[in-house]
Amino acid sequence: MLDDHSSGAKDHLSDSLRDRIWRVIFLSDTKSGKAFDVGLLWLIGISVFVVMLESVEAYHDKMPSLFTILEWTFTIIFTVEYVVRIWVVRNKKAYIFSFFGVIDLLSIIPTYLTLLLPDHGPQYLVVIRVLRLLRVFRVLKMARHIGEANLLLNAFRASLTKITVFIFFVLAVTTILGTFMYVVEGVFAGNQGFSSVPQSIYWGIVTISTVGYGDVTPITVGGKLIATVIILIGYGTIAVPTGIVLGEINLEMKKIQPDKRSCAECGHEGHDQKARFCKMCAHEL
Repeated sequence: MLDDHSSGAKDHLSDSLRDRIWRVIFLSDTKSGKAFDVGLLWLIGISVFVVMLESVEAYHDKMPSLFTILEWTFTIIFTVEYVVRIWVVRNKKAYIFSFFGVIDLLSIIPTYLTLLLPDHGPQYLVVIRVLRLLRVFRVLKMARHIGEANLLLNAFRASLTKITVFIFFVLAVTTILGTFMYVVEGVFAGNQGFSSVPQSIYWGIVTISTVGYGDVTPITVGGKLIATVIILIGYGTIAVPTGIVLGEINLEMKKIQPDKRSCAECGHEGHDQKARFCKMCAHEL
């Protein structure tokens, strides 16, 4: 009977310890939890910086052993953290296959792959750890911005169909003008930069997006006229999607903000969107 009581006490102590560690690791509502997250973010940032610095040949040749020690130190720390997360979380499967669970695993695998593969290329894949910096939103209590984020998300969803149609239209115009450019520059003028229709369409996409690498340029008058047309269209392609999204954002804001109509009787503002009567004097709006 005493053994059963002792075993129950140990289980309770273990569960209590696991809950405390879980709160520190997965939440940031305590000083220790916030300190853990901030410390973790610093470790992630430093480890990513070390990987990037190691890719610089001058530094790697001077201090190869130092980079190896640092990388394995970070990997061991993150491995222990990953194992502890699995131990303390109640729904282990949900965490392992969650976004951060997958990122946590992928951030430590590349270093272990260097033991099996002679090429150290996989080691540089640990820069995926930078995605774990997204936890900063939890530390900074960004949940209060959820409403604003939903507003933008709804606006983008509402704009998706219109923008998709517009993009297909732009691609069609680019394909037509790119084909004309191939005929004018490639076939008749022998311009090597327009050696095929796909190459000409590539030039059209680069030009209409106002990027303009300059690796392919027209040399004929006809080609320059087509280039002028596609450049002018390109300025419009920037404005139209922006206008579509802004219009949807305005609609979303009207849904969540009170109507600014004022009562003709008492002058009160801030009525609900569907209100028919003033809430102060009952006068019809």
